[in-house]
Amino acid sequence: MEQKILEFDTIIIGAGSAGCLLANRLSADPNHKVLLIEAGGKDDWIWIKIPVGYLFTIANPRTDWCFKTEPDPGLNGRSIHYARGRVLGGCSSINAMIYMRGQKSDYDLWNQATNDPTWNWGSALETYKSIENYFGGENEWHGTKGEIRVEYPRVSWPILDAWRDAADENGIPKIEEFNRGDNEGCAYFHMNQKKGIRWSMSDSFLKPIQNRKNLTIMTKTQVLKVLTKEKTDETKQNQKYNERGWANSKIETYGLEVLNENKKITVTAKEEVILSSGAVSTPHLLQVSGIGSKELMNKINVKQVHDLPGVGENLQDHLQIRTVYKVSNCKTVNTMYKNIFSRMMMGLEYLFFRTGPLTMPPSTLGAFTKSDDNQKSANLEWHVQPLSLPKFGDPLHPFNAITPSVCNLRPTSRGYIHAKSSDPLEYPKIMCNYLSTKEDLDIAVTGLKKTRAIMKSNALKPFSPEEMLPGPNLNSESELQNAARDLGTTIFHPVGTCAMGEVDVNGNAKDPMTVLDSECRLRGVSKLRVIDASVMPSITSGNTNAPVMLIAETIAKKILRKN
Repeated sequence: MEQKILEFDTIIIGAGSAGCLLANRLSADPNHKVLLIEAGGKDDWIWIKIPVGYLFTIANPRTDWCFKTEPDPGLNGRSIHYARGRVLGGCSSINAMIYMRGQKSDYDLWNQATNDPTWNWGSALETYKSIENYFGGENEWHGTKGEIRVEYPRVSWPILDAWRDAADENGIPKIEEFNRGDNEGCAYFHMNQKKGIRWSMSDSFLKPIQNRKNLTIMTKTQVLKVLTKEKTDETKQNQKYNERGWANSKIETYGLEVLNENKKITVTAKEEVILSSGAVSTPHLLQVSGIGSKELMNKINVKQVHDLPGVGENLQDHLQIRTVYKVSNCKTVNTMYKNIFSRMMMGLEYLFFRTGPLTMPPSTLGAFTKSDDNQKSANLEWHVQPLSLPKFGDPLHPFNAITPSVCNLRPTSRGYIHAKSSDPLEYPKIMCNYLSTKEDLDIAVTGLKKTRAIMKSNALKPFSPEEMLPGPNLNSESELQNAARDLGTTIFHPVGTCAMGEVDVNGNAKDPMTVLDSECRLRGVSKLRVIDASVMPSITSGNTNAPVMLIAETIAKKILRKN
């Protein structure tokens, strides 16, 4: 059967957070034909909209890729679930909804890595303000004219108020919010919700424009290959396809091979192909398309079309050490959910008022501090939950408890994403290499010790906290290191696997592992960009969804100016 060919101006792979924004911005010109491709389905399931529905959307193949990591020595040989959104809205349809920009120091590092002031904190702040609709009104830190709704929690817990007091006793002051460049302190997280309903990036950017005649949205469509060819004379003569990362390139992309309803289709792009599939799927697709290291191409028996050794390397993620403390004289989700009457009341409260526990993200309260005085900015973060369970997916504990999870915000451990074979439908090898450096192990132990100090504070004494995990009998450095390996799990923040770096006007990178220039052009392949979490040179301090939106908006503006 002859393969069907569809033609567009721009193709975007992945209708996740970045993809939704890019589709919105790049289809604003009615004469510009845009194709948005999503492997998952529509985001019309009720549990996507109810905030606590993440309990049902994560680890569910309807909405989650359900990746698994390789057995990791840093986790005492454990393999863990690695959730990635597989639905319109991507991870923003299943994530924790926490709106966290990171810290000024994060953007200083991006600026240094790329030698491009586009990525400094001042520029980032202005972009953040332009795309958000902040509940507190417009001020020097926030804007109200954007699409991303940001709100304050709609549920409160006395035990979390007390934990905040306890943190204050330990030198972690109460602050109003985390999004002003210096996160040191303790506050309630701001969330991407609108009146108690999850407000995904699909809600923000895609739904309002989904009926544009020049925008085609293909769901349940798997991209099999990025198509490349020798750079044409027409492309060589167009300046915008020969800037920095694309300077002196020998090849260009012209489209994709995709699988839709069990039929292979070729889709072509006159201008650009943009990969927005995330830090796992983007490098995997490049590798099975022949773009990556020669060593890996030989291993998976794929003909190399472009040598780019940094593709899939530099994987960074936040590892949370989940401690559990049994508490008394208060309510937590554990016992409220166990009681049928209180569960019914929670449902009614949400139905009539859009408040209460059903509006709760996985974590409501956060805290940031430095592990030691040598740190330039806070490098430890707690996500404090008024619930507990042995591990994600298990039933809640039968007793009242809280979970103060602590994580190292700037891990030095690095992992990788590698294709296992030439088959684009086979999941890639995800090797995180958690706790593989002494520095990361030391900070994990420090985090556990600081958690214990907070839990022993006067503010929490009325609740009689009793350490259940890791357990009060574990005290030596080696015991706490082993506890970190046993209790550690991802917060689902993978980044960095197609990192931006400094690239000169001739296309030469300062670091040979650089995959993209500072405008997210893929080095050596004209008309191909990556715009998602994989572009981050280094991980930000906290949840990564907001920084992805910053990246997408920043590059969308640059593309539109060039056009």
